[in-house]
Amino acid sequence: MVTASVMVNRAPVLTLWATVVAQRMGFDEGEALTLAKAVTGLTAQSKGQSLGIFHPREDKPEQARERKAGETFSVALLGRQLPAVRTEDGVRATADGKSLDPASVQRYLQGKFGEHLADVRAAMQALANSLDPQELAGRAYSLYEQFRPDIPAGKRGWGAQGELDLRRIRSLAKV
Repeated sequence: MVTASVMVNRAPVLTLWATVVAQRMGFDEGEALTLAKAVTGLTAQSKGQSLGIFHPREDKPEQARERKAGETFSVALLGRQLPAVRTEDGVRATADGKSLDPASVQRYLQGKFGEHLADVRAAMQALANSLDPQELAGRAYSLYEQFRPDIPAGKRGWGAQGELDLRRIRSLAKV
């Protein structure tokens, strides 16, 4: 039986959607997982700052001087520029100068979606596959805004669960 909806907060939904989008754009599974984690982290950080939950972290001058030029490059995903590095395993997003582990992102998604992960991923893949990769790259975040779970506004909604309607995701796919 195909799942109709799942109760989940927005972060794992954005992470899975960004993974699917990155794969449709040509990144492999491991690359896509780390890029998705990075875009979700940056989005959460921006939202947290706007709510006064997080405050921007700034390098002290001595820390900034320790960074080597050319260590990372940027990858565009869902309207964000993500720091990334090429490793022997492929492209990996970075956080605090370290490459992210795709296995930890996969465990996170499995923990948040549980038995519904395959159904949610399939709905998102159908949507992503209905668009040309270039068109998807330009529309990915606005599509997410159309299907993400509804949650209360402001601090009250921080981390709250809402209903992710898979029928809505499927309905957005071009026929």
